[in-house]
Amino acid sequence: MKEYTTESIRNIALASHSSSGKTILTEAFLHFTGVTTRMGKIEDGTTVSDFDEEEIRRGISLYTSVIPVEYKSHKINFLDTPGYTDFVGEVISALSVSDGVIILVDSVSGLEVGTEIAWQHADQFKLPRFMVINKMERENANFAKALASVQEYTETRLIPVQLPWGEKAAFQGVIDLLTMKAYKGDGKTAVEIPADLLAEAKERRTALVEVAAESEDALMEKYFETGELSNEEVSRGLKASFRAGNFVPVLVSSGQQSIGLGLLLDAIIDLMPSPAEAPAKIAKTKDGEETITVSSSGPLAAYVWKTTADPFVGKQTFFRVYSGVMNADTRAWNQTKGIEERMASLSIARGKETIPAKILYAGDIGLVAKLTETVTGNTFCDKAHPLTLPIPVYPNALYQVAIAPRTQADSTKISTVLTRLCEEDMTLTWHNEASTLQTILQGMGDQHIDSAIRRAEAKFQVGLVTDEPKVPYTETITKKAQAMHRHKKQTGGSGQFGEVHLRIEPLPDGDFEFVNDVFGGAVSSSYMPAIEKGIRSVLKEGVIAGYPVKSVKVSVFDGKEHPVDSKPIAFEIAGREAFRLAFRDAGPVLYEPIMDVKVVVPEANMGDILGDMNTRRARVQGMDTEKGRSTISAQVPLAEMLRYTTQLRSMTGGRGVFTMEFARYEVVPSHIAAEIVAARAKELANHKKDEE
Repeated sequence: MKEYTTESIRNIALASHSSSGKTILTEAFLHFTGVTTRMGKIEDGTTVSDFDEEEIRRGISLYTSVIPVEYKSHKINFLDTPGYTDFVGEVISALSVSDGVIILVDSVSGLEVGTEIAWQHADQFKLPRFMVINKMERENANFAKALASVQEYTETRLIPVQLPWGEKAAFQGVIDLLTMKAYKGDGKTAVEIPADLLAEAKERRTALVEVAAESEDALMEKYFETGELSNEEVSRGLKASFRAGNFVPVLVSSGQQSIGLGLLLDAIIDLMPSPAEAPAKIAKTKDGEETITVSSSGPLAAYVWKTTADPFVGKQTFFRVYSGVMNADTRAWNQTKGIEERMASLSIARGKETIPAKILYAGDIGLVAKLTETVTGNTFCDKAHPLTLPIPVYPNALYQVAIAPRTQADSTKISTVLTRLCEEDMTLTWHNEASTLQTILQGMGDQHIDSAIRRAEAKFQVGLVTDEPKVPYTETITKKAQAMHRHKKQTGGSGQFGEVHLRIEPLPDGDFEFVNDVFGGAVSSSYMPAIEKGIRSVLKEGVIAGYPVKSVKVSVFDGKEHPVDSKPIAFEIAGREAFRLAFRDAGPVLYEPIMDVKVVVPEANMGDILGDMNTRRARVQGMDTEKGRSTISAQVPLAEMLRYTTQLRSMTGGRGVFTMEFARYEVVPSHIAAEIVAARAKELANHKKDEE
């Protein structure tokens, strides 16, 4: 592949609902431009874009693939993103390094949930976009209906620049409203528009010319005077109006039938901005901020937007150059990590294929293999000119599973592998939950977690099993109590003796406080650390249900010791048992985490969501509706929200989203607490039986 300068590059993300045809469209582009001799098929697992074993098994895209296409002395870097909601992190990463986006719409299904999500993220990144109504060859394909379904969703005008030449089985080409010509098949040969379609084409062209005229006063004046603009004036006006975000061009295609490809590639080159024309990035520096102008003559600034592990070639690091150039076999400074990395083998990715490159100019996307420390979100720069490029905002991972190693051998690698998985995917996180002694993996949904587990097995050879996470309850007391325990053991020779009297009371502003209130030397102060150790062991394992004890003050006020048989171990046991007895008399209760939850759903779903919230012991704090979207704020126990990601999608057809943050701990209602205690007792009994 030859070298391309900034002006000849286009970085275009393909985003849409799952199964709208993104992967097959990239396959069609590769075949159309002569890269491949035949088009691959998703069902055969032969596409360039979906090359991962798991993608082939599932028949859907799970990761963003880079598919560069060379056309008319330009290089278009297509970023084929997953359409399934769980993998939205891949979409965000791709959009963050794109200068434009093509949103594909299925000609039969029209607006779908994935279309809305892609549109929302394109809005967040302020990206210019095309809407392509794809799969026009399908039975029941309907261009007008698909267009209307999206226009109802967005306030931005959708203006066709193309019309389909026939629909369903009769779909044979594209009518271009700029040239007012019809193009059969892949669009290389122009013919006159068929008579039966000419009237609609003229009507649609009028709308297009009006949009072009709006961009300049001179064009508007001419249009009012003559009622027409030249093709060159229309193109110029459309480009200005498109870049200003005044409208979204609508095009048509069939990736499967390779129809409309040439015109779509022409439109990308003509209308979509090159990296040099895209908005500048704002980077952080030691002294504040710096505006990064996309220029190969500037200081180096490159952003790592994706990393992946491959068992054969090792770690692969995908980056986009925003300023300067990246040369092969040189060193680059990783400002985020504060280390220098050697760029040994610079490449351009085309699916799983890597094409060696000597130099990458500003605006281009490349990859480098076998870097040691660099992870997703890092910035490369000149050490003498340090700067950090911004990381996009990713949604919080709210779907949790408990992770355990499948075998003893897997247990030694589990933390390293989970860390690697989370470094690759910004929407995955993991932590050890101290109160439940579980390792928790968080993702965007069950499919996301499942693919991560399978990736751990395939790429890192670590077997993992999942379970539902336990709620991190805590135990505490509601009143004062006291108790004593005497530990006495005589088995010949030296025995064990220790007696401890203690009081306990609630401690609202702390976790634990231990006080020595013994007067007169009834218990030597040297035994106090042992007593405290015994009590602390109970704090970890709990008393009534096996959960950690919090917010308790303990005062040891009396006891007895034996001049020969008293030992630290005896006082440790006596302290432990006295604390347990006192705890049971002090009005013990379970506390549960309460979460601040914000649910955003289509207005039509609001009643269902409120009804469902009532079944979850929620306290609704407020409701608000704006532009057809309702926001419900509530406080809900975590125990009721463990699988809410899946349930909310089911209730809203995938259109609902929510955020959740910890608010505080509250007492569990007594009838629910009784069930938790009984279940915990049964669990511990089964565990003991298994050990025996």
